Amino acid sequence: MQRRQLGPDGLTVPEIGLGCWQLGGGWGNDWNDDVAQQTLHTAIESGVRFIDTADVYGDGASERSIGRFLAGGTDSDIVVATKLGRAGIYPDGYTRASLREATQRSLERLQVDALDLTQLHCVPTDVLRQGHVFDWLRELQQEGLVKRWGASVESVDEGMICLEQEGLASLQVIFNIFRQKPAEELLPRAADKQVGIIVRLPLASGLLGGKITRATTFRADDHRHFNRDGAMFNVGETFAGLELERGITAVEQLAPLVPAGMTMAQMALRWVLDQPEVSVVIPGASRPDQVRANVDAAAAPPLPAALHEQLAGMYRAHVRDFIRGPY
Repeated sequence: MQRRQLGPDGLTVPEIGLGCWQLGGGWGNDWNDDVAQQTLHTAIESGVRFIDTADVYGDGASERSIGRFLAGGTDSDIVVATKLGRAGIYPDGYTRASLREATQRSLERLQVDALDLTQLHCVPTDVLRQGHVFDWLRELQQEGLVKRWGASVESVDEGMICLEQEGLASLQVIFNIFRQKPAEELLPRAADKQVGIIVRLPLASGLLGGKITRATTFRADDHRHFNRDGAMFNVGETFAGLELERGITAVEQLAPLVPAGMTMAQMALRWVLDQPEVSVVIPGASRPDQVRANVDAAAAPPLPAALHEQLAGMYRAHVRDFIRGPY
């Protein structure tokens, strides 16, 4: 896979990474660490070198699983990014001590001496504006507990706030065919500042995989059921903020545009990779075969300019005005 720069310090990573929300449960699947270990092994064998997790995924289960994998002996160039700021801290528990404690717990679960990258995990906008959390992250970096720090944000406005902070290595954003707004201003601004862009939810919670239909049902413990309308956390984290019925209609409009020889999921991943400001995209995978399919998208040629224009037009006409939640 092609490698891309992530942040201002010269770090490069292959352009397809692995999002590990699923490895901690929460997508309606029973937790199985054997499958998680197989998925991680397949990712590394396939060329993935960037793994993204968070302390809140499975109440630490995702980090612990990755820690066991790392302890088994792996390539030294793997970059593991985690996040903090939700578990036991959100919405108003942000202090120097709470961020330090969260960092130390992540270090223990991941079984490492320093975090390659830690990210604020969708913390309130007012907390970002106050700025103290960034000072505390700088302190952790100076002490050697974290090598780099960044932020995972919900909206363009939050991203722009973060970009004013000296030392920011990365921004993690929701960015996909159904959620194109970051390309207008945020991504170019990040590139100007040499801040890496990590793209999460490139398949809009599976919508852009092309397999969800009006007959699809989700288990009660799958966020695509319980957070469909933002009942538990930001609605933008589920189906890119679209009401499911409208999202399925948009997918039906996309289907005829998928190039021959590609799946809809691969077209969606390729669309993200065609944006030069993107450092790495982190599709989730709960099985080894999903990892392989994701990596295959990197081998596909860039989408034709005419197709990009069609996808932009579809977004403006049928999606943009129907996205719910901060955007």
